[in-house]
Amino acid sequence: MVKPIQVSASVLCADFSKLAEEIRKTVDAGCDRIHVDVMDGHFVPNISIGPVIVQAIRPLTKLPLEAHLMIENPHFYVDAFAGAGADIIAIHAECYGCRRSWCQKWDQFPKEVEAIDVPLAREAMGQIKKAGKKVFMALNPGTPMCLGPLLKDLDGVLVMSVNPGFPRQKFLDGVLSKVRALREELNFNGDITIDGGVNEATAPSAVGAGANILVTASYFYGSQDPRRVVNSLKSI
Repeated sequence: MVKPIQVSASVLCADFSKLAEEIRKTVDAGCDRIHVDVMDGHFVPNISIGPVIVQAIRPLTKLPLEAHLMIENPHFYVDAFAGAGADIIAIHAECYGCRRSWCQKWDQFPKEVEAIDVPLAREAMGQIKKAGKKVFMALNPGTPMCLGPLLKDLDGVLVMSVNPGFPRQKFLDGVLSKVRALREELNFNGDITIDGGVNEATAPSAVGAGANILVTASYFYGSQDPRRVVNSLKSI
């Protein structure tokens, strides 16, 4: 199943002193979605933004808003992000499994699991569905593909191609095996998002592996010609 390439702009690298202008630029450039990276300083070593930013963006555009919850206990905040106007909520598999021994403390990163607690994850996914939102499950680079029983209930899978927490990191090619496994071995027909280090050089391999949604942050918001960036990514 061939899906058209979509571009999702992460406002993590937008200029927050003129957020309304940045959102208009995102829309005018032809982006398909707006990605909101939410970090709490515990799941990742950084703190970013919360539901108030989703609420601020919502009146400015009709584009789908993705809330990527890189936070501990994301199920506690699902209703807040849904109420703020998020259309898609991504939660991390690493919040629903036994973490590897070296990343169990709050200040040990990146978080990784070997397997996911399926009943616990289903409960959180059901909460998102009950709120009328699409649900994505995100995987950190070091977490293997462990979503098999959940795939039929997911709208999408978000594959991190950098360790989450900061923009402008180098794309990790090793994660593409998970994308291929989703498309070729597991026959997943939902959306597959690749997030981290996406640019003209790295996007072709992501698309070739089976990703259909490309998240771009610094590559888009740092460009002098954002429309060209979007057209270039969509033409892959």
